[in-house]
Amino acid sequence: MVPGMPPPGPGATIGIAIPIPDPFGTRLQRMRESLGDPHARAIPTHITLVPPTRLARHALAAVVAHLRDVAAAERRFWIRLRGTGTFRPVSPVVFVALAEGIGGCERVQARVMSGPLAGEPPFPYHPHVTIAHNLPDDAMDRAFKELAGFRADFEAWGFALYENDPDGVWRRRRDFVFGADGR
Repeated sequence: MVPGMPPPGPGATIGIAIPIPDPFGTRLQRMRESLGDPHARAIPTHITLVPPTRLARHALAAVVAHLRDVAAAERRFWIRLRGTGTFRPVSPVVFVALAEGIGGCERVQARVMSGPLAGEPPFPYHPHVTIAHNLPDDAMDRAFKELAGFRADFEAWGFALYENDPDGVWRRRRDFVFGADGR
């Protein structure tokens, strides 16, 4: 299976991410809303591990088993968010940057992107928290400036499997806790 390439027949679009806990997640989601992002309420605040990926429904059980094994073998780590960054002009994205936790995210992402999720992601992996995407330049500039002093520290306890429902909303379906067997 190749991320982003839909298999034939019915399926599900999934994503795997580290959720940003409250109050930080809510604050960043409200910022997206205030910028006029039409998808702000449909996308929970997160650090992507696997971008939107189309799966055949029958493949989901193997993916869940794989994710459970990855999480069981991992350990918690600290994430410190500090300030903003951007992928412009290559990609119209403004994000909150990780000052600590990059190595943990990279390690987990590499393990998750193996087995039934093996494939080449569309972009090199760069852990971040998107706060503005495909918005007018003035909104992107505002996000970059207003969150330049943003700070958040939290422990990454694991990651979550999200599914993009027919209404376009990404919903958290299952959590995978680091160090937990969960069988």
